[in-house]
Amino acid sequence: MMKILYYDCFSGISGDMNLGALIDLGVDKEYLKSELSKLDVGGYEIHAVKDVKSGISGTKVDVILKKSREYNSHHNRNLNDIENIVDSSSLSSNVKNMSLEIFKKVAEAEAKVHNKPMDEIHFHEVGAVDSIVDIVGAAICIDYLKIDRVEASKVEVGSGFVKCAHGVFPVPAPATAEILRNIPIKSEVPFEATTPTGAAILTYLSSKYTENKSFKINKIGYGIGHGNNERIPDVLRVFLGETDIDDMQVIECNIDDMNPEIYQYVIDALLKSGASDVYLTPIIMKKGRPAVKLTVLCKVEVEENIKDIILTQTTTLGFRKYRVQRDVLDRDFTKVVTKYGEVSIKNAYYKGKNVKSKIEYEDCKKLAIKNKVSIQEIYREAAAELLKQGNSKA
Repeated sequence: MMKILYYDCFSGISGDMNLGALIDLGVDKEYLKSELSKLDVGGYEIHAVKDVKSGISGTKVDVILKKSREYNSHHNRNLNDIENIVDSSSLSSNVKNMSLEIFKKVAEAEAKVHNKPMDEIHFHEVGAVDSIVDIVGAAICIDYLKIDRVEASKVEVGSGFVKCAHGVFPVPAPATAEILRNIPIKSEVPFEATTPTGAAILTYLSSKYTENKSFKINKIGYGIGHGNNERIPDVLRVFLGETDIDDMQVIECNIDDMNPEIYQYVIDALLKSGASDVYLTPIIMKKGRPAVKLTVLCKVEVEENIKDIILTQTTTLGFRKYRVQRDVLDRDFTKVVTKYGEVSIKNAYYKGKNVKSKIEYEDCKKLAIKNKVSIQEIYREAAAELLKQGNSKA
């Protein structure tokens, strides 16, 4: 079963609204505070309280600075400073990577807007303590929830003008607009609905933008914003759901000039790097040349790992890729005890009913070698034990 987090951005998204929504969804706020304390950043307190906006009950988060904003914002803080703060912490590697990738999104946007190299960008608002808390806090929350996929609606950006460190700009602010390139947006509220921080968090996390909520909803959370609008409540809504359908990526290439002995090495490397399936297909290429099509099925988030292996460990000069959906049965593992030892059984369920069970090959292989008997003997013993348990699906 795949866990999905869906952002319903009908009133935009900001860093504090995101934290509020995820806490409202079930993230332990004391856990969040404890993890944030691992950063060498002080001078702030987090207040997360239940609040109501336009009749909607949710969680409102405020990052309270103990000293003046000028003291805390560190106007000379650049991406390297941020990286040092995050890397020197004892946060998990997953949280560190997520945090730094989100910061890089903002740095890239600011560099493009101001026509400067990334290392010359001083973050101003994003370098301030409250925005560090918003971004690293988002990574902590996502890691806590163990989400498989993030989707989002069309993003409300707002309208009017906003005062930034560099002056007064139209909404969406230039950095926000840059971050949201190629993302579906709308502009129906008379204030800045989406901030650069919120846009960076959303675009880093979300792999799909759709109004179609094709999943079973388990929980709903609301993050209360600080704006006031009579038409649309300043609230971020998030859904935690689940589905049997996986969004997957197929990556494939044709190879006609590689030593066949290398294929098993490549397959093993791809599977260890997160590929869900790898297979080879004999094909005939132009001029009648026999060749092999290497096909890899993987989740989108491990695409870079797969790409690196294909381009560096095979002789191909490129590959093609496309999205597919995989519908899978719920599965679990049990064990049967034979006279030769324990054997794992993979069980598959449809509508809550066990419809298939498969004896695991690797366990049978190990027991056959250990006991110096044929692998068929191990299979027979395991199948007999399954029958004793009343399972006729082996």
